[in-house]
Amino acid sequence: MTTQNFDIIGDIHGHADLLRELLEKLDYRLVNGAYQNPDRKVVFIGDFIDRGPQQREVLQTVMPMVQQGTALAVMGNHEFNALAFHTKHQGYEDRWLRSRSNKHIQQHIRFLDEYLPLKEELCEALEFFYTLPLWLDLDGIRIVHACWEPAHVRYLEGSKLLTPDRLMTQEFLVKASKNGSPENDAIEALLKGVEYELPSGIFFTDKDGHNRTAVRTKWWVDEDTTLENIVLPSGILDDETNKLPVRSSDLIGYASSEKPVFFGHYWFQGIPKIVTSNVACMDYSVAKNGKLVAYRWSGEQTLSDENFVYVS
Repeated sequence: MTTQNFDIIGDIHGHADLLRELLEKLDYRLVNGAYQNPDRKVVFIGDFIDRGPQQREVLQTVMPMVQQGTALAVMGNHEFNALAFHTKHQGYEDRWLRSRSNKHIQQHIRFLDEYLPLKEELCEALEFFYTLPLWLDLDGIRIVHACWEPAHVRYLEGSKLLTPDRLMTQEFLVKASKNGSPENDAIEALLKGVEYELPSGIFFTDKDGHNRTAVRTKWWVDEDTTLENIVLPSGILDDETNKLPVRSSDLIGYASSEKPVFFGHYWFQGIPKIVTSNVACMDYSVAKNGKLVAYRWSGEQTLSDENFVYVS
């Protein structure tokens, strides 16, 4: 069986002009309303919406590609948040699965500005989000928005709460919106990443002035190391804390023998490059004047920096 050639595209966040520029740079052309390449297929890593100035134009580009089979896509945390934001608690007229706090409205304001006046299009967008699987495990490659966490993947596959295509139902959305539920734990890991608890008494102060006792991790690290080498983003801990040891048994890890995995979410910067020989992040901060990035994958099990393509 011939391996499908994929162009994996990272977080877009409402930047339609850059998306079209990148697709054209990858030799995709608009045919019957959808960008296509006769020899390749796009895989989108999610986070199509929020932040950027062209919410509808992004979805007007992405949705026909997925619907006509010229692209695959997975769900990002922003699509999950949108579904929860627009879904009421059963039995309540004024409560939503994702609270309509000032913070949450501000995070979602670009999408609301464009879609609230267009109820039919809003419904179409939300229906499209339900068609996005939580991950893809394909022949020779894996795609997930933030973190490949095997325990949560196994739990969700065994729970029968998802469809056979790993799509969410509204029942799952309700369960996954409840803090502390197994479904919420799974969504937090797969779509936002995993955290490492700092030793007792140690904390850092985040950008909003809150003291935090856990850090996001480079979950793919699978060796004994120090905190400095697993923390995302780097530079948030002091020098002494950075030197504290971390055991591989306390990390998820991603072995070099596994098939390549691609993800987004983490706001990388600089020139795109692979993380390890079989791990690549596709999010290079397009919403912060960074790059919109693609990786041209043609079946190789050892990834190469030479296969990145980007616009900025």
